[in-house]
Amino acid sequence: MSPRHRFGSFLIAAACAFVSVTASAHAILVDSTPKPNGTLAAGHVQMMFKYNSKIDQHRSRLVLIGPDKSEKVLTIATDSKSNELDTTADLAPGAYTLRWQALALDGHITRGDLAFTVK
Repeated sequence: MSPRHRFGSFLIAAACAFVSVTASAHAILVDSTPKPNGTLAAGHVQMMFKYNSKIDQHRSRLVLIGPDKSEKVLTIATDSKSNELDTTADLAPGAYTLRWQALALDGHITRGDLAFTVK
């Protein structure tokens, strides 16, 4: 293989490695309670949002949007696992959305909405 081909192969491998590292740097929601479009019983509810990487819990955010479209910032539990945002809320029946913002320890922010119903 010529030096030019080896250098080209090196550039392709380096680009692939960079893309792989960049993609894995973001905190991706991998599990939750409630599940997306799931249903919970009314009352005092524990909620868990698990990510694929460690989270800066002090600078991440959970906002509950109620059936009346009111917004409430939820307190993240201080004893959450390093890759989770855990919280509790008193919920009445209705349709809710949980708006999450997770800051990965490498500084990347990801956001999303999770809709669920309380019966």
